[in-house]
Amino acid sequence: MATVAAPRRFCRCACFYTGNLYVARYGLHVRFRGEQQLRRDYGPILRSRGCVSTKDFQQLLAELEQEVERRQRLGPESAARKALIASSYHPARPEVYDSLQDAALAPEFLAAAEYSVSPGADIKGLLQRLETVSEEKRIYRVPVFTAPFCQALLEELEHFEQSDMPKGRPNTMNNYGVLLHELGLDEPLMTPLRERFLQPLMALLYPDCGGGRLDSHRAFVVKYALGQDLELGCHYDNAELTLNVALGKVFTGGALYFGGLFQAPAALTEPLEVEHVVGQGVLHRGGQLHGARPLGTGERWNLVVWLRASAVRNRLCPMCHCEPDLVDDEGFSDGFTREEPTTVDVCALT
Repeated sequence: MATVAAPRRFCRCACFYTGNLYVARYGLHVRFRGEQQLRRDYGPILRSRGCVSTKDFQQLLAELEQEVERRQRLGPESAARKALIASSYHPARPEVYDSLQDAALAPEFLAAAEYSVSPGADIKGLLQRLETVSEEKRIYRVPVFTAPFCQALLEELEHFEQSDMPKGRPNTMNNYGVLLHELGLDEPLMTPLRERFLQPLMALLYPDCGGGRLDSHRAFVVKYALGQDLELGCHYDNAELTLNVALGKVFTGGALYFGGLFQAPAALTEPLEVEHVVGQGVLHRGGQLHGARPLGTGERWNLVVWLRASAVRNRLCPMCHCEPDLVDDEGFSDGFTREEPTTVDVCALT
């Protein structure tokens, strides 16, 4: 009797609606459960950063309440945008939507992935095929895409940006960019990138972070330009592991900087700075504190892939550091699952 794996239902942790809310004006992430809790937990630091008047605080309260409401609508609204884009949007570079081909990938990346699945592969051999940015912080770099593919993807992203299609924010800290699942690029591009290439690499580099058990992702492109987002505040990602690929264009500034693992931003003293190289990807643990320096000139577009392993996060939410309180959601959501994969009887489905 043939069996297949049943589709998994992915969830959020309920802390998504109350925690890690970013207040750009004060450069602060906060947990928000009401006015009294906000005053108690953040009053002194908010005052030190300029939230001093009653008007300031009431404005902040209104913004946080709006953000909570926005997050509660995210799943259905994102699904509606994806459906509209699929039915009405006309790509400029339709070949980008074809299944991921080896020709789109840098030879160095292909070689590293091929080595990772070879008999006897180990971390020592893999590191000979990557650039070690920081051995202590376990940050690595490798070319990921070819220059022609980066150019084609950028042209498609710019075409979409200039269209009248609805667009979701990449995350709470980036206001400009594209959610790749809404554009229809998860299935042909991001899922095979994760399953065929990134998982073997991550299994050797980060076995303790679920690198060999990645089962979902969140992929988005962020854009930095004068008059738009210029920098990115200190944070860590809602992911076990992260890939950050510079797609282009021509720019100065905007370097990544890294602190410690799950380090509080206020404790950051001597960060490690990493310059972007177009086509190359930086690999790091999601909990590694990081941010981006201000852009100097030009435009910078980066593909960011949050890689998630439900086997890890089901035990401990990386954002609230508690056992997750699960809430059903759309798509890959935040990568939590209620149970391990099950199998179903194929005959029962026919």
